Amino acid sequence: MKIFITGSGGLVGHNVIDNPEISKNILLTPRSTELNLMDYEAVVTYVKKNQPDLIIHCAGKVGGIQANMKDMYGFYTENAVMGINLVRAAKECGVEKFINLSSSCTYPRDYKQPLKEEYTLQAELEPTNEGYALAKLSVLKMCEYISKECPGFEYKNLIPCNLYGRYDKFGEKNAHMIPSIIRKIHFAKENKDSSVEIWGSGEARREFMYAGDLADCIAYCIKNWEKVPVLMNVGLGYDYTVNEYYDTIKKILGYEGTFEHDLSKPVGMMQKLLDVTRAKDIGWTAKTSLEDGVKQTYEYFLETLNE
Repeated sequence: MKIFITGSGGLVGHNVIDNPEISKNILLTPRSTELNLMDYEAVVTYVKKNQPDLIIHCAGKVGGIQANMKDMYGFYTENAVMGINLVRAAKECGVEKFINLSSSCTYPRDYKQPLKEEYTLQAELEPTNEGYALAKLSVLKMCEYISKECPGFEYKNLIPCNLYGRYDKFGEKNAHMIPSIIRKIHFAKENKDSSVEIWGSGEARREFMYAGDLADCIAYCIKNWEKVPVLMNVGLGYDYTVNEYYDTIKKILGYEGTFEHDLSKPVGMMQKLLDVTRAKDIGWTAKTSLEDGVKQTYEYFLETLNE
């Protein structure tokens, strides 16, 4: 197959093109300097010229709570425009297969757990990432409408839980939770700091999956295309508290200090656990344990520390 993958330089995209099954295909992986997804005409021209059999949309403006809260407009606009441009161009150019990577942020805040696919749009969103969530919902619904209304077009939405892994961002301002914890504990150990700060009580629960497992799920979906529903969660089906993530990473990195909780800081939703029944029903489950995933992510962090 000829597969067009957006966001090939990001966490998800890079893991997708590294996947041994996906890499057997002809991959089109333009970077943002080669193709501006914000430019609809440029996207149409690229798709018409290259005529992919499948598009996998991994690109996006992403970040943690701090980044989302400071730039709600940017997170909404960039993610909505990129996704809408790509889906429109795919349909206009006759690309019949599309995998859209959505987000668990599209689910209502503090809703019934675990979160089932049919819960989208059932209640208000989490305010700290509302812009990002609305953008992702727009693209998700476009894919649903096309699959329902256009014979021959099968546009699938995969909703992954929180992700981490190789090729993650470790910057102080743009890191998600696990790479942020790795960074904080690594430097606390290096600087011989006696403690590390945790936002909130640490009792909020989070489901973090190794990004290589999401790539594995995408490869499985390509092979078993007819089994895959239009909307499907991709996750572990179990979660840990924030404190447990800190404790696990502390142990793996060999840090001997303590943790201090800042109860004045925002923590987001108290739990966001995905129901993975649909994924299990088509025969797929995640394979990487938290310990193995953190070890591989920390190795990558060390490899890129001085770049």
